[in-house]
Amino acid sequence: MDSRVWNDFRFRDDDVIVATYGKSGTTWMQQIVSQLLFDGEEYLDVMQIAPWLESKIAPQEQVLESLEAQQHRRSIKTHLPADALVYSPSAKYIYVARDGRDVCWSLYNHNMNMNDEMLSILNEGAAPGTPPLERPSKSIVDYFKDWLEKDGYPFWSFWDHIRSWWSIRHLPNLLMVHYADLKADLPGEMRRVAEFLDIRVGHARWPTIVEHCTFDYMRRHGSVNLPRIDKMFVGGATSFIYKGTNGRWRDELSPQDLERYETIAQQQLGAECAAWLAYGRLHPDPESAMN
Repeated sequence: MDSRVWNDFRFRDDDVIVATYGKSGTTWMQQIVSQLLFDGEEYLDVMQIAPWLESKIAPQEQVLESLEAQQHRRSIKTHLPADALVYSPSAKYIYVARDGRDVCWSLYNHNMNMNDEMLSILNEGAAPGTPPLERPSKSIVDYFKDWLEKDGYPFWSFWDHIRSWWSIRHLPNLLMVHYADLKADLPGEMRRVAEFLDIRVGHARWPTIVEHCTFDYMRRHGSVNLPRIDKMFVGGATSFIYKGTNGRWRDELSPQDLERYETIAQQQLGAECAAWLAYGRLHPDPESAMN
């Protein structure tokens, strides 16, 4: 990633920025926003409509030109912390977060299924001196321990990312969304997003738009909606989107592992943010989150 590209990006007042730490619901929110913007249109290439601006996978000048040429309301993806990009007071920002344990379990699958071409592209674009990214050689539990103790290894800092967006959560042009809440009440959370973006959806189109944002639909149409993913991951869009389930770590992490994660989360984020990250807005306590 090269965050400096945001210095060259020319905002429009109605731009929508989808921000996440990787594997926190990025593509899901991109699909939701695209479906709302295009009134449930089928076969939208969300990666082309809402490109990842600071990524060096594609030439950044090309991405900037593509966005400048778009005539519709634009959506842009970022994986940067809030203090590493240009924050526009007029654009709308949607930040999606997910429990770190679920993030790591999804990252492991993501990392494991990168094909040789994808690994080569990522390593070619890495900063000088960066250790090469490889497929995991360890068990998922050991991968999690490395990720936790080295703060996001082999990717970028997790706690700093969460803190940076949480610290500005009260800004009027930022909507905080949690992955668990999308799972618990997709139509309700989509209405929150639509209201935040000042988008009115016709009653007749609403069921179709919601259906197009379900994991089942996205997996079935992944090769069409995410055509470039088929060339980057073993199993294509099916492995990229994967299951979308939470809690796969519950039967694999020991009580000591869980305590270590929760201790670090409290230390890094504070009680309020750590609770939100673990349970979301709709499930403010562990008891209700489990039911």
